[in-house]
Amino acid sequence: MNQIKIKALDAITNQRNRIISIGEEIFRHPELGYKEHNTRNLVKQVWEELGLKDITSVGLTGWKGYLKEKDYTASPINVAVMGELDAVISPKHSFADKQTGAAHACGHHAQIAAMIGCAIGLSAVKDALDGNVCFLATPAEEYIELGYRSQLKQNGLITYFGGKQQMIAEGVFDDVDMALMVHSETNQEKPHISINSHSTGFIGKNIRFIGKEAHAGGAPWDGVNALNAATLAISAIHAQRETFRDCDSVRVHPIITKGGDLVNTVPSEVTMESYVRASSVEAMKAANAKVNRAIKGASYAIGTDVEIIDSAGYLPLMQNTRLSSIFSENATQLLPNVAVDENLPFCGSTDAGDLSYLLPVIQPTISGFSGDLHSCDFQVEDEELAYLVPAKLMAMTVIDLLMKEASMAKEIKNASPRKRKDDYILLWNTLLKEKED
Repeated sequence: MNQIKIKALDAITNQRNRIISIGEEIFRHPELGYKEHNTRNLVKQVWEELGLKDITSVGLTGWKGYLKEKDYTASPINVAVMGELDAVISPKHSFADKQTGAAHACGHHAQIAAMIGCAIGLSAVKDALDGNVCFLATPAEEYIELGYRSQLKQNGLITYFGGKQQMIAEGVFDDVDMALMVHSETNQEKPHISINSHSTGFIGKNIRFIGKEAHAGGAPWDGVNALNAATLAISAIHAQRETFRDCDSVRVHPIITKGGDLVNTVPSEVTMESYVRASSVEAMKAANAKVNRAIKGASYAIGTDVEIIDSAGYLPLMQNTRLSSIFSENATQLLPNVAVDENLPFCGSTDAGDLSYLLPVIQPTISGFSGDLHSCDFQVEDEELAYLVPAKLMAMTVIDLLMKEASMAKEIKNASPRKRKDDYILLWNTLLKEKED
Protein backbone atom coordinates (compact mmCIF):
# COMPACT_ATOMS: atom_id res chain seq x y z
CA MET A 1 0.00 0.00 0.00
CA ASN A 2 1.44 3.39 -0.96
CA GLN A 3 2.26 6.07 1.61
CA ILE A 4 -0.51 8.41 0.52
CA LYS A 5 -3.15 5.78 1.24
CA ILE A 6 -1.52 4.94 4.57
CA LYS A 7 -1.59 8.61 5.58
CA ALA A 8 -5.27 8.94 4.64
CA LEU A 9 -6.20 5.74 6.50
CA ASP A 10 -4.30 6.86 9.60
CA ALA A 11 -6.20 10.15 9.57
CA ILE A 12 -9.52 8.27 9.49
CA THR A 13 -8.44 5.86 12.23
CA ASN A 14 -7.32 8.75 14.43
CA GLN A 15 -10.81 10.28 14.13
CA ARG A 16 -12.56 6.96 14.72
CA ASN A 17 -14.64 8.03 17.72
CA ARG A 18 -15.66 11.29 16.11
CA ILE A 19 -16.87 9.56 12.92
CA ILE A 20 -18.87 6.98 14.87
CA SER A 21 -20.39 9.63 17.13
CA ILE A 22 -21.56 11.62 14.09
CA GLY A 23 -23.25 8.51 12.71
CA GLU A 24 -24.87 7.72 16.03
CA GLU A 25 -26.07 11.30 16.48
CA ILE A 26 -27.83 11.20 13.13
CA PHE A 27 -29.20 7.71 13.91
CA ARG A 28 -30.83 9.04 17.07
CA HIS A 29 -32.40 12.05 15.31
CA PRO A 30 -33.88 10.85 12.01
CA GLU A 31 -35.53 13.24 9.57
CA LEU A 32 -37.56 12.62 6.42
CA GLY A 33 -36.68 13.81 2.93
CA TYR A 34 -36.59 17.54 2.21
CA LYS A 35 -36.95 18.05 5.99
CA GLU A 36 -33.39 17.11 7.06
CA HIS A 37 -32.70 20.48 8.72
CA ASN A 38 -30.84 19.34 11.86
CA THR A 39 -28.82 16.75 9.96
CA ARG A 40 -27.86 19.29 7.32
CA ASN A 41 -26.75 21.76 9.98
CA LEU A 42 -24.54 19.09 11.55
CA VAL A 43 -22.96 18.24 8.20
CA LYS A 44 -22.19 21.87 7.42
CA GLN A 45 -20.63 22.41 10.84
CA VAL A 46 -18.30 19.43 10.39
CA TRP A 47 -17.41 20.43 6.83
CA GLU A 48 -16.49 23.93 7.96
CA GLU A 49 -14.30 22.47 10.71
CA LEU A 50 -12.55 20.33 8.07
CA GLY A 51 -11.96 23.38 5.91
CA LEU A 52 -13.98 22.30 2.89
CA LYS A 53 -14.27 25.03 0.26
CA ASP A 54 -17.20 26.67 -1.55
CA ILE A 55 -19.90 25.06 0.59
CA THR A 56 -23.25 25.78 -1.06
CA SER A 57 -26.84 24.76 -0.41
CA VAL A 58 -28.23 22.40 -3.06
CA GLY A 59 -31.36 20.31 -3.54
CA LEU A 60 -33.38 22.33 -1.01
CA THR A 61 -31.84 20.63 2.05
CA GLY A 62 -28.51 19.29 0.74
CA TRP A 63 -24.94 20.60 0.62
CA LYS A 64 -22.05 20.59 -1.82
CA GLY A 65 -18.50 21.30 -0.69
CA TYR A 66 -15.06 20.93 -2.29
CA LEU A 67 -11.85 19.45 -0.92
CA LYS A 68 -9.80 22.19 -2.63
CA GLU A 69 -10.47 25.54 -4.24
CA LYS A 70 -12.22 25.15 -7.56
CA ASP A 71 -9.91 25.70 -10.51
CA TYR A 72 -11.93 25.58 -13.68
CA THR A 73 -9.13 27.10 -15.76
CA ALA A 74 -7.09 23.94 -15.33
CA SER A 75 -10.18 21.74 -15.98
CA PRO A 76 -9.26 19.15 -13.34
CA ILE A 77 -11.03 15.87 -12.83
CA ASN A 78 -13.70 16.25 -10.15
CA VAL A 79 -14.85 13.14 -8.24
CA ALA A 80 -18.00 13.30 -6.09
CA VAL A 81 -18.35 11.40 -2.81
CA MET A 82 -21.97 11.19 -1.69
CA GLY A 83 -23.99 10.41 1.43
CA GLU A 84 -27.75 10.52 1.93
CA LEU A 85 -29.41 12.61 4.62
CA ASP A 86 -32.93 11.21 4.93
CA ALA A 87 -34.64 8.47 6.88
CA VAL A 88 -37.57 6.16 6.09
CA ILE A 89 -40.84 5.78 7.99
CA SER A 90 -40.64 2.93 10.50
CA PRO A 91 -42.62 4.02 13.58
CA LYS A 92 -41.90 0.84 15.58
CA HIS A 93 -38.13 1.30 15.38
CA SER A 94 -36.52 1.92 18.77
CA PHE A 95 -35.05 5.23 17.57
CA ALA A 96 -38.04 6.38 15.52
CA ASP A 97 -39.12 9.99 15.80
CA LYS A 98 -42.32 9.94 17.84
CA GLN A 99 -44.02 12.66 15.79
CA THR A 100 -43.08 11.64 12.24
CA GLY A 101 -42.30 7.92 12.53
CA ALA A 102 -38.97 8.59 10.81
CA ALA A 103 -36.17 6.11 11.48
CA HIS A 104 -32.76 5.43 9.97
CA ALA A 105 -33.71 1.89 9.03
CA CYS A 106 -31.80 2.03 5.75
CA GLY A 107 -28.35 3.10 6.95
CA HIS A 108 -28.20 6.61 5.55
CA HIS A 109 -26.82 7.84 8.85
CA ALA A 110 -23.80 5.60 8.27
CA GLN A 111 -23.45 6.91 4.72
CA ILE A 112 -23.12 10.47 6.01
CA ALA A 113 -20.60 9.37 8.65
CA ALA A 114 -18.59 7.47 6.01
CA MET A 115 -18.66 10.44 3.64
CA ILE A 116 -17.33 12.66 6.44
CA GLY A 117 -14.72 10.03 7.30
CA CYS A 118 -13.64 9.99 3.66
CA ALA A 119 -13.34 13.80 3.76
CA ILE A 120 -11.15 13.51 6.86
CA GLY A 121 -8.85 11.03 5.14
CA LEU A 122 -8.58 12.94 1.87
CA SER A 123 -8.04 16.26 3.66
CA ALA A 124 -4.80 14.79 5.01
CA VAL A 125 -3.48 14.08 1.49
CA LYS A 126 -5.25 16.63 -0.72
CA ASP A 127 -2.02 18.21 -1.99
CA ALA A 128 -0.99 14.87 -3.48
CA LEU A 129 -4.18 14.53 -5.56
CA ASP A 130 -4.15 15.60 -9.21
CA GLY A 131 -7.77 16.68 -9.24
CA ASN A 132 -10.56 17.79 -6.97
CA VAL A 133 -13.16 16.05 -4.83
CA CYS A 134 -16.59 17.40 -4.02
CA PHE A 135 -18.66 16.05 -1.17
CA LEU A 136 -22.42 15.90 -1.55
CA ALA A 137 -24.90 15.55 1.30
CA THR A 138 -27.91 14.49 -0.77
CA PRO A 139 -31.51 14.79 0.46
CA ALA A 140 -34.70 12.82 -0.12
CA GLU A 141 -33.52 9.53 -1.59
CA GLU A 142 -36.51 7.67 -0.16
CA TYR A 143 -39.50 8.14 -2.49
CA ILE A 144 -42.11 8.85 0.21
CA GLU A 145 -44.51 11.56 1.44
CA LEU A 146 -45.54 12.32 -2.12
CA GLY A 147 -48.31 14.68 -1.01
CA TYR A 148 -45.77 16.87 0.77
CA ARG A 149 -43.36 16.74 -2.16
CA SER A 150 -46.15 17.52 -4.60
CA GLN A 151 -46.82 20.68 -2.61
CA LEU A 152 -43.12 21.61 -2.72
CA LYS A 153 -43.28 21.13 -6.48
CA GLN A 154 -46.40 23.26 -6.82
CA ASN A 155 -44.68 25.97 -4.79
CA GLY A 156 -41.73 25.91 -7.20
CA LEU A 157 -39.25 24.67 -4.58
CA ILE A 158 -38.44 21.40 -6.32
CA THR A 159 -38.88 19.90 -9.79
CA TYR A 160 -38.35 16.24 -8.90
CA PHE A 161 -39.32 14.17 -5.87
CA GLY A 162 -35.87 12.53 -5.52
CA GLY A 163 -32.96 14.51 -4.10
CA LYS A 164 -30.31 13.52 -6.65
CA GLN A 165 -32.85 14.09 -9.42
CA GLN A 166 -33.40 17.60 -8.09
CA MET A 167 -29.66 18.18 -7.90
CA ILE A 168 -29.26 17.03 -11.51
CA ALA A 169 -31.93 19.54 -12.57
CA GLU A 170 -30.14 22.31 -10.63
CA GLY A 171 -26.85 21.58 -12.39
CA VAL A 172 -25.11 20.38 -9.24
CA PHE A 173 -23.43 17.55 -11.17
CA ASP A 174 -22.44 19.65 -14.19
CA ASP A 175 -18.79 19.78 -13.03
CA VAL A 176 -18.71 16.18 -11.71
CA ASP A 177 -16.92 13.51 -13.76
CA MET A 178 -17.79 10.45 -11.66
CA ALA A 179 -19.41 9.69 -8.30
CA LEU A 180 -19.29 7.09 -5.57
CA MET A 181 -21.12 6.24 -2.38
CA VAL A 182 -21.83 3.16 -0.29
CA HIS A 183 -24.96 1.48 1.00
CA SER A 184 -25.68 -0.78 3.94
CA GLU A 185 -25.96 -4.55 3.77
CA THR A 186 -27.51 -6.66 6.52
CA ASN A 187 -27.36 -10.10 8.10
CA GLN A 188 -23.95 -11.29 6.90
CA GLU A 189 -21.94 -13.74 9.00
CA LYS A 190 -18.57 -12.30 7.90
CA PRO A 191 -17.42 -9.06 6.25
CA HIS A 192 -19.14 -8.88 2.89
CA ILE A 193 -19.17 -6.41 0.01
CA SER A 194 -21.34 -6.46 -3.09
CA ILE A 195 -20.16 -4.60 -6.18
CA ASN A 196 -21.55 -3.82 -9.61
CA SER A 197 -25.12 -4.84 -8.76
CA HIS A 198 -27.87 -3.18 -10.76
CA SER A 199 -31.26 -2.06 -9.45
CA THR A 200 -34.62 -1.51 -11.04
CA GLY A 201 -36.09 1.82 -12.01
CA PHE A 202 -39.73 2.76 -11.70
CA ILE A 203 -42.51 5.09 -12.74
CA GLY A 204 -44.68 6.42 -9.91
CA LYS A 205 -48.45 6.35 -10.37
CA ASN A 206 -51.43 8.09 -8.78
CA ILE A 207 -54.82 6.91 -10.00
CA ARG A 208 -58.26 8.39 -9.30
CA PHE A 209 -61.51 6.67 -10.27
CA ILE A 210 -64.55 8.96 -10.37
CA GLY A 211 -67.98 7.37 -10.19
CA LYS A 212 -71.38 8.45 -8.94
CA GLU A 213 -72.84 8.39 -5.43
CA ALA A 214 -76.06 6.57 -4.62
CA HIS A 215 -77.60 4.89 -1.60
CA ALA A 216 -75.84 1.54 -1.35
CA GLY A 217 -78.93 -0.24 -0.01
CA GLY A 218 -81.83 1.69 -1.44
CA ALA A 219 -80.76 2.41 -5.01
CA PRO A 220 -77.26 1.14 -5.84
CA TRP A 221 -78.32 0.93 -9.51
CA ASP A 222 -78.33 4.73 -9.60
CA GLY A 223 -74.64 4.85 -8.72
CA VAL A 224 -71.38 4.11 -10.51
CA ASN A 225 -69.11 2.23 -8.15
CA ALA A 226 -65.55 3.61 -8.29
CA LEU A 227 -64.34 0.91 -5.87
CA ASN A 228 -65.46 -1.80 -8.28
CA ALA A 229 -63.43 -0.09 -10.99
CA ALA A 230 -60.36 0.03 -8.73
CA THR A 231 -60.59 -3.61 -7.66
CA LEU A 232 -61.17 -4.67 -11.26
CA ALA A 233 -58.12 -2.64 -12.26
CA ILE A 234 -56.01 -4.49 -9.69
CA SER A 235 -57.28 -7.82 -11.06
CA ALA A 236 -56.56 -6.69 -14.62
CA ILE A 237 -53.03 -5.73 -13.60
CA HIS A 238 -52.60 -9.17 -12.00
CA ALA A 239 -53.73 -10.75 -15.27
CA GLN A 240 -50.81 -9.04 -17.01
CA ARG A 241 -48.15 -10.59 -14.78
CA GLU A 242 -47.54 -13.65 -16.95
CA THR A 243 -46.68 -11.28 -19.82
CA PHE A 244 -43.77 -9.73 -17.90
CA ARG A 245 -40.45 -11.33 -18.84
CA ASP A 246 -38.36 -12.71 -15.97
CA CYS A 247 -35.25 -10.95 -17.26
CA ASP A 248 -37.01 -7.56 -16.97
CA SER A 249 -37.64 -7.92 -13.20
CA VAL A 250 -41.01 -6.16 -13.48
CA ARG A 251 -42.73 -5.40 -10.19
CA VAL A 252 -46.15 -3.71 -9.92
CA HIS A 253 -47.57 -3.22 -6.43
CA PRO A 254 -50.70 -1.02 -6.30
CA ILE A 255 -52.46 0.00 -3.10
CA ILE A 256 -55.85 1.64 -2.54
CA THR A 257 -55.36 4.84 -0.58
CA LYS A 258 -59.04 5.81 -0.46
CA GLY A 259 -61.81 3.24 -0.85
CA GLY A 260 -64.89 5.41 -0.47
CA ASP A 261 -66.56 7.75 2.00
CA LEU A 262 -69.39 5.85 3.74
CA VAL A 263 -70.27 2.18 3.90
CA ASN A 264 -73.89 2.87 2.88
CA THR A 265 -72.96 5.09 -0.06
CA VAL A 266 -71.80 3.80 -3.44
CA PRO A 267 -68.14 4.92 -3.60
CA SER A 268 -67.86 7.85 -6.00
CA GLU A 269 -64.14 8.51 -5.58
CA VAL A 270 -61.43 5.90 -5.08
CA THR A 271 -57.69 6.58 -5.27
CA MET A 272 -54.72 4.26 -5.78
CA GLU A 273 -50.95 4.52 -5.81
CA SER A 274 -48.47 2.21 -7.46
CA TYR A 275 -44.95 1.79 -8.75
CA VAL A 276 -44.17 0.11 -12.05
CA ARG A 277 -40.61 -1.19 -11.63
CA ALA A 278 -38.34 -2.82 -14.18
CA SER A 279 -34.65 -3.36 -14.85
CA SER A 280 -34.47 -1.18 -17.97
CA VAL A 281 -36.10 1.96 -19.31
CA GLU A 282 -37.63 0.02 -22.22
CA ALA A 283 -39.13 -2.54 -19.84
CA MET A 284 -40.47 0.26 -17.63
CA LYS A 285 -42.20 1.82 -20.65
CA ALA A 286 -43.69 -1.48 -21.84
CA ALA A 287 -44.96 -2.54 -18.42
CA ASN A 288 -46.38 0.90 -17.68
CA ALA A 289 -48.34 0.87 -20.94
CA LYS A 290 -49.91 -2.48 -19.96
CA VAL A 291 -50.76 -1.22 -16.49
CA ASN A 292 -52.38 1.93 -17.88
CA ARG A 293 -54.37 -0.14 -20.36
CA ALA A 294 -55.62 -2.36 -17.53
CA ILE A 295 -56.66 0.68 -15.49
CA LYS A 296 -58.46 2.35 -18.39
CA GLY A 297 -60.15 -0.92 -19.36
CA ALA A 298 -61.46 -1.44 -15.84
CA SER A 299 -62.76 2.11 -15.74
CA TYR A 300 -64.55 1.64 -19.06
CA ALA A 301 -66.08 -1.65 -17.95
CA ILE A 302 -67.64 -0.09 -14.83
CA GLY A 303 -68.42 3.27 -16.41
CA THR A 304 -66.29 5.56 -14.27
CA ASP A 305 -63.97 8.30 -15.33
CA VAL A 306 -60.31 7.80 -14.43
CA GLU A 307 -57.33 10.11 -13.98
CA ILE A 308 -53.82 8.63 -14.19
CA ILE A 309 -50.93 10.84 -13.07
CA ASP A 310 -47.55 9.32 -13.81
CA SER A 311 -44.52 10.88 -12.15
CA ALA A 312 -40.77 10.54 -12.54
CA GLY A 313 -39.71 7.70 -10.28
CA TYR A 314 -36.09 6.55 -10.56
CA LEU A 315 -34.03 5.18 -13.42
CA PRO A 316 -32.31 1.77 -13.17
CA LEU A 317 -28.92 1.87 -11.46
CA MET A 318 -26.12 0.83 -13.83
CA GLN A 319 -22.83 0.79 -11.96
CA ASN A 320 -19.54 1.46 -13.71
CA THR A 321 -17.54 -1.78 -13.93
CA ARG A 322 -14.09 -0.14 -13.91
CA LEU A 323 -14.89 1.95 -10.84
CA SER A 324 -16.33 -1.15 -9.20
CA SER A 325 -13.17 -3.15 -9.82
CA ILE A 326 -10.97 -0.40 -8.30
CA PHE A 327 -13.18 -0.37 -5.22
CA SER A 328 -13.06 -4.17 -5.02
CA GLU A 329 -9.25 -4.25 -5.26
CA ASN A 330 -9.03 -1.83 -2.36
CA ALA A 331 -11.51 -3.90 -0.34
CA THR A 332 -9.41 -7.04 -0.59
CA GLN A 333 -6.31 -5.00 0.26
CA LEU A 334 -7.89 -3.44 3.35
CA LEU A 335 -9.81 -6.55 4.49
CA PRO A 336 -8.04 -9.77 3.48
CA ASN A 337 -10.93 -11.87 4.88
CA VAL A 338 -13.71 -10.01 3.06
CA ALA A 339 -16.06 -11.81 0.69
CA VAL A 340 -16.75 -9.77 -2.46
CA ASP A 341 -19.68 -10.70 -4.69
CA GLU A 342 -20.57 -9.16 -8.02
CA ASN A 343 -23.81 -8.68 -9.97
CA LEU A 344 -26.15 -9.81 -7.20
CA PRO A 345 -29.80 -9.13 -8.12
CA PHE A 346 -31.60 -6.24 -6.40
CA CYS A 347 -35.15 -5.18 -7.29
CA GLY A 348 -35.25 -2.02 -5.18
CA SER A 349 -34.67 1.42 -6.65
CA THR A 350 -32.51 4.46 -5.93
CA ASP A 351 -32.03 7.93 -7.37
CA ALA A 352 -28.37 7.02 -7.81
CA GLY A 353 -29.78 5.28 -10.89
CA ASP A 354 -30.71 8.64 -12.37
CA LEU A 355 -27.18 9.86 -11.82
CA SER A 356 -25.75 6.70 -13.38
CA TYR A 357 -27.60 7.62 -16.58
CA LEU A 358 -25.42 10.75 -16.80
CA LEU A 359 -21.97 9.68 -15.61
CA PRO A 360 -19.96 6.81 -14.06
CA VAL A 361 -21.36 5.90 -10.64
CA ILE A 362 -20.87 3.14 -8.08
CA GLN A 363 -22.84 2.27 -4.96
CA PRO A 364 -21.33 -0.88 -3.44
CA THR A 365 -22.98 -2.35 -0.37
CA ILE A 366 -21.01 -3.18 2.77
CA SER A 367 -22.05 -5.38 5.69
CA GLY A 368 -22.00 -4.35 9.33
CA PHE A 369 -25.74 -4.14 9.94
CA SER A 370 -28.40 -6.50 11.25
CA GLY A 371 -32.14 -6.73 10.72
CA ASP A 372 -34.03 -6.12 7.53
CA LEU A 373 -33.77 -2.90 5.56
CA HIS A 374 -36.66 -0.51 6.23
CA SER A 375 -37.75 -2.53 9.26
CA CYS A 376 -37.97 -1.86 12.99
CA ASP A 377 -35.09 -4.27 13.77
CA PHE A 378 -32.48 -2.58 11.56
CA GLN A 379 -29.36 -1.76 13.62
CA VAL A 380 -25.60 -1.25 13.36
CA GLU A 381 -23.99 -4.58 14.22
CA ASP A 382 -20.32 -3.72 13.64
CA GLU A 383 -19.23 -0.08 13.98
CA GLU A 384 -15.96 -0.66 12.14
CA LEU A 385 -17.69 -2.11 9.09
CA ALA A 386 -20.61 0.30 9.17
CA TYR A 387 -18.77 3.61 9.59
CA LEU A 388 -15.00 3.31 9.11
CA VAL A 389 -14.45 0.69 6.41
CA PRO A 390 -16.66 2.54 3.87
CA ALA A 391 -14.84 5.81 4.64
CA LYS A 392 -11.46 4.15 4.10
CA LEU A 393 -12.46 2.32 0.93
CA MET A 394 -13.90 5.45 -0.67
CA ALA A 395 -10.78 7.42 0.26
CA MET A 396 -8.52 4.70 -1.18
CA THR A 397 -10.57 4.59 -4.38
CA VAL A 398 -10.43 8.37 -4.83
CA ILE A 399 -6.65 8.31 -4.29
CA ASP A 400 -6.29 5.68 -7.01
CA LEU A 401 -8.42 7.80 -9.34
CA LEU A 402 -6.52 11.04 -8.77
CA MET A 403 -2.91 9.87 -8.57
CA LYS A 404 -0.44 10.09 -11.47
CA GLU A 405 -2.16 13.04 -13.14
CA ALA A 406 -5.56 11.40 -12.51
CA SER A 407 -4.78 8.81 -15.17
CA MET A 408 -7.33 6.24 -13.90
CA ALA A 409 -10.08 8.83 -13.63
CA LYS A 410 -9.35 10.13 -17.12
CA GLU A 411 -9.43 6.59 -18.49
CA ILE A 412 -12.88 6.01 -16.98
CA LYS A 413 -14.14 9.40 -18.10
CA ASN A 414 -12.99 8.84 -21.67
CA ALA A 415 -14.50 5.36 -21.79
CA SER A 416 -17.89 6.55 -20.49
CA PRO A 417 -18.81 9.86 -22.14
CA ARG A 418 -21.25 11.72 -19.93
CA LYS A 419 -24.71 12.69 -21.09
CA ARG A 420 -26.09 16.19 -20.72
CA LYS A 421 -28.56 17.32 -18.10
CA ASP A 422 -30.96 18.17 -20.94
CA ASP A 423 -30.78 14.56 -22.15
CA TYR A 424 -31.88 13.38 -18.71
CA ILE A 425 -34.78 15.83 -18.51
CA LEU A 426 -35.89 14.89 -22.03
CA LEU A 427 -35.83 11.17 -21.15
CA TRP A 428 -38.23 11.61 -18.25
CA ASN A 429 -40.44 14.02 -20.18
CA THR A 430 -40.67 11.47 -22.99
CA LEU A 431 -41.43 8.60 -20.62
CA LEU A 432 -44.26 10.50 -18.95
CA LYS A 433 -45.63 11.96 -22.18
CA GLU A 434 -45.99 8.54 -23.76
CA LYS A 435 -48.54 7.70 -21.08
CA GLU A 436 -50.73 10.54 -22.33
CA ASP A 437 -50.56 9.68 -26.05
